[in-house]
Amino acid sequence: MYREHVLNMNQDHFELHLTVDEPILALTLLSSHCELSKQQLKLAMQKGAVWVTSDNGHTQRLRRAKKMLKLGDSLHFYFDKVVNDSVATPSDLVEDFGDYSVWNKPYGVYSQGSKWGDHCTIARWSEQNLKPERPAFVVHRLDRATSGLILLAHSKHAAQQLSQLFAERRLEKGYRALVHGEFPCSTQTVDQPIDDRNACSHFDLLRYIPERDFSMVDVRIETGRKHQIRRHLAGLTFPIVGDRLHGIERRLSTGFDLQLCAYRLHFMCPLTGEPREFELPVEKQPWPEFINAE
Repeated sequence: MYREHVLNMNQDHFELHLTVDEPILALTLLSSHCELSKQQLKLAMQKGAVWVTSDNGHTQRLRRAKKMLKLGDSLHFYFDKVVNDSVATPSDLVEDFGDYSVWNKPYGVYSQGSKWGDHCTIARWSEQNLKPERPAFVVHRLDRATSGLILLAHSKHAAQQLSQLFAERRLEKGYRALVHGEFPCSTQTVDQPIDDRNACSHFDLLRYIPERDFSMVDVRIETGRKHQIRRHLAGLTFPIVGDRLHGIERRLSTGFDLQLCAYRLHFMCPLTGEPREFELPVEKQPWPEFINAE
């Protein structure tokens, strides 16, 4: 007997939670409790939609259909057809250092997954495309709508060391944003809390594009709060072009994706002590026509 708990059960979106009362293959257990074919279930498992909780309480993704479940295990299946049918966007490897790597994340790609799957994340893309294959640990995130440079660790030790760089603010990140309006020529510093936490950003005008009434600004942040750059620029009344959450796109569609790019990373490697500096070439940034016109 297998105890079953089903949430929001319909063909396209449901959760299935099963408690294992006797040893059984994961695929066999899933196929006996939902209408998806075994091939569909295998693909969903590979895409990160299935989780197993062992009797010691540890929960992790389960990708192997032939995994033998033990007495006391719990199997969790989170199926969403939209997520499952999504196709991963390729990400460009900038440099591979073995214990960690640097990538150029495109617009629309998630940094890490959810319970519904992870196959469209840059973390999973790196796991499947680096040679030799390695696990990936996200040490900092870029919003789905933000493109640019991101670090991924490939060992727990490297993840701890790189995370400490961010915690101690020993890593410099440079952003560029295209904003609505004519931005001031002088540096604009915003020291405004976000969600009751300290947040500080610095903005400098790079170029004003009068024919579009856009400005390109350079961005430096001292903290990394959620949507910090977007919220601070909107607060200055210069929202980022394409920002459908904080900008004028809430009222009027301009046809642009979010025009924010993490174009520079600079840090001392915590594993070797060597300086690491990366900057996206102009042609890899979202608006080369504006940069080239500088």
